[in-house]
Amino acid sequence: MSFKNKIKSSSMSIVISMSLVLFVLGILGFLLLNANRLSNHVKQNIGFSVMIKEGVKEVDIMQLQKLIDSKPYSLETNWITKEDAATDLQEELGEDFIVFLGYNPLLESIDIKLKATYANPDSLLLLQKKLSKNDLIHEVFYQKDLVEKISENVRKMSVFLLSFCILLFIISFTLINNTIRLSVYSKRFLIRTMKLVGATNKFIKGPFLSDSIYNGIYSSLVAICMLLAVFQLLQNDMPDFLNIQDLKSMGIIFASIFVAGILFTWLSTFFALRKYLRIKESEIYL
Repeated sequence: MSFKNKIKSSSMSIVISMSLVLFVLGILGFLLLNANRLSNHVKQNIGFSVMIKEGVKEVDIMQLQKLIDSKPYSLETNWITKEDAATDLQEELGEDFIVFLGYNPLLESIDIKLKATYANPDSLLLLQKKLSKNDLIHEVFYQKDLVEKISENVRKMSVFLLSFCILLFIISFTLINNTIRLSVYSKRFLIRTMKLVGATNKFIKGPFLSDSIYNGIYSSLVAICMLLAVFQLLQNDMPDFLNIQDLKSMGIIFASIFVAGILFTWLSTFFALRKYLRIKESEIYL
């Protein structure tokens, strides 16, 4: 068996191990990206309502709505008339309170969906103070406790996922490194023989390093195919939160997997070779 063929004989185990590790890293990366998407979805649905004073003309309310729509914090607004508010409350109560009271006590309002970057306690407090100064506005209402709880949970989730990602990255690199070091270790006698017949370090490294690049490419492609299959299944079950049609996110994940596959295998092979090229004859049997 030739020198290159002996190197390639263990490539299959490396590709399989690498593919599984890169697959897990890809899943985690996808979760990180969609964790942000999920938190944004929750933040953008936080209730933020502007209650209009009694007797304000419709044209003034429409102008106020347009003004709010033009602000950088506004994602979407919805004008709730007195009649609409009464209908919603009647459905919740299960009875017609207007007949009992003899009039409709509810105020017209504008419900605001905020952009995710503004849906935090500090920004909401500033918006509340600023909007309350408007002469048309009676009150600005939002659930402060809920907003604070959501912000706290989002921070905890982000810290947990980031910590888990770093830990998994270290474990993954260690597994890949050990797999490749074992592969090189199994060929230590061949490396020693090549050195004894006068082969230079560059000549010995060449087949190993070039093969490591191919292993990285093959592993990345296998991992990407596995990820595509899993993402498609997740998309069918959770279409609201997972979007595999987001080309930017998918591009980031797949490009990272491809680069990581090549970089991991090349670096691990390079450092393993450096050790066994320097090893003494007395240490080769250890």
